[in-house]
Amino acid sequence: MNFDLTDEQKMLKETVRKFSEKEIAPLVEEMDREEKFIEDLWEKAKPLGTLGMGIPPEYGGMLTDYLSFGLMGEEQGRVDAGVATVFGAHSLLCANNIARNGTEQQKKKYLPILASGERRGCMGLTEPGAGSDAVSLKTRAKKVGNEYILNGTKTFISNAPIADTAVIYATLDPSLGAKGLCAFIVEKDFPGYTVGRKLSKMGLRSSPTGEIVLEDCHVPEENLLGGVEGKGLRHMFSGLDIERFMWGCLAIGIAQAAFDASVKYARQREQFGQPIFNFQMIQDKLATMLVEIEAARLLAYKGLTCWDQGKLEEARMLAAQAKLYACEMAVKVTGEAVHIHGGYGYMKEFPVEKYMRDAKVFPIGAGTTEVQKLIIARYLR
Repeated sequence: MNFDLTDEQKMLKETVRKFSEKEIAPLVEEMDREEKFIEDLWEKAKPLGTLGMGIPPEYGGMLTDYLSFGLMGEEQGRVDAGVATVFGAHSLLCANNIARNGTEQQKKKYLPILASGERRGCMGLTEPGAGSDAVSLKTRAKKVGNEYILNGTKTFISNAPIADTAVIYATLDPSLGAKGLCAFIVEKDFPGYTVGRKLSKMGLRSSPTGEIVLEDCHVPEENLLGGVEGKGLRHMFSGLDIERFMWGCLAIGIAQAAFDASVKYARQREQFGQPIFNFQMIQDKLATMLVEIEAARLLAYKGLTCWDQGKLEEARMLAAQAKLYACEMAVKVTGEAVHIHGGYGYMKEFPVEKYMRDAKVFPIGAGTTEVQKLIIARYLR
């Protein structure tokens, strides 16, 4: 058991931290207040190379191991989880999906321009009536000649308002169940593709979230992901474990930021003639927060290491555990951070109220807490 990061991982972690603190941190308050993603951040991220973190080097990306991907997510999440979601939806949900499941032709066409940041990606799975029950999605795909015609609406889609390329899930026939599911690489300029409403959110407000409307959307047959019909469920599940690890790493980043802010505040805030850090009830909260953050971090790192080592069965179990524990932990830790700050914690003058708002979505997205418990229980049979 080696808990040391490689020199390359340490360098990546430091590079992402410096970039996040220098370029993202000064804009966090404005992006949260105005509920917008500042475009300059995308341009400044291009030279860094991390927009291609989910893409193998042979296609212009930086993907050498998934633990490094998690380290990047944690560092970005510590400064602003919304911006981290913008980068993650692009690099993981779209680009990495194509890297894992695409044909060689699809990889050569799309991955280099996604890695460079020339095009931005998203993934369209969730619908108004289908979230955790993805097999019940209503978006239809019909083969007509040498193309597919897609009809349906996707919602809660990260990057939908700003994406150029989307991996869209649809069914050839609902009666086929999982065997009818397919995924398609859809460009925003394809006829029938429309960006729907931009959705207003409680947290992650720097991450543009919205709808994608497909009305007789014409998709060339060569854009069927993987080139084989009926593989959509396999494509989806092949990425869920990594998505859950990454979601957990972002949650750890938020919790770490809330903890750091709480320690700083507790040392400065005085009551009854002394810093509140001296009070045992505050010490109890801080100690518990620290232990839970570290426990979540080790769980996520272990799982990502297992994945990188090819121990996929163990990694899948750990993905559910890490996602469950880290995301619930982030909600708890950020809530305690607000409590430690007292009345000031409820004010926008301090960042902890934002951390709490951002953290709340993490037990919901990428598979709810309840779904993770069902997955874990299934392994116990």
